[in-house]
Amino acid sequence: MATSEKKTLYTAEAQAVGGRSGHVRSTTGVIDLDMSVPEGLGGKRGATNPEELFAAGYASCFQQALLVIAQRAGDRLDPDTSVNCSVSLFQEGEAYGLSAVLDVDLKKFDDNKTVEMVRQAHQICPYSVGTRGNMEVELRVKGQPLPVQAEENIGVAQNGK
Repeated sequence: MATSEKKTLYTAEAQAVGGRSGHVRSTTGVIDLDMSVPEGLGGKRGATNPEELFAAGYASCFQQALLVIAQRAGDRLDPDTSVNCSVSLFQEGEAYGLSAVLDVDLKKFDDNKTVEMVRQAHQICPYSVGTRGNMEVELRVKGQPLPVQAEENIGVAQNGK
């Protein structure tokens, strides 16, 4: 099996001060936000939280992966295509963890083609690759769960790639 050389394409930087009740700022200044524990857990209104930021990033990144998959197949996504991502924070014993649900609506493709495109996007999306084997990610198409194959959740280090 041929190996490819890893090439850094971009590095984002941000600083957090004060944890969940603090502030985050990216070095570009585009992100400059107050942070809070989620309002439902006693936090303040008008501030964001790590789970919300993660959900926004994952949804955006996954949609870009879908655009790449469509382009490779000579297709175009409908402009109203959507990816909704929900990220849940949970506690298990003394540890905390995250899980995510990605719900995709490609609008113009039939369900079989959509399912295949979602599976392919899950293989190349940097968030999916980074979380694989580390957190539960559920894939859905128009609200319907996709059965996830065991090998789709094996981390990179575990499958030798």
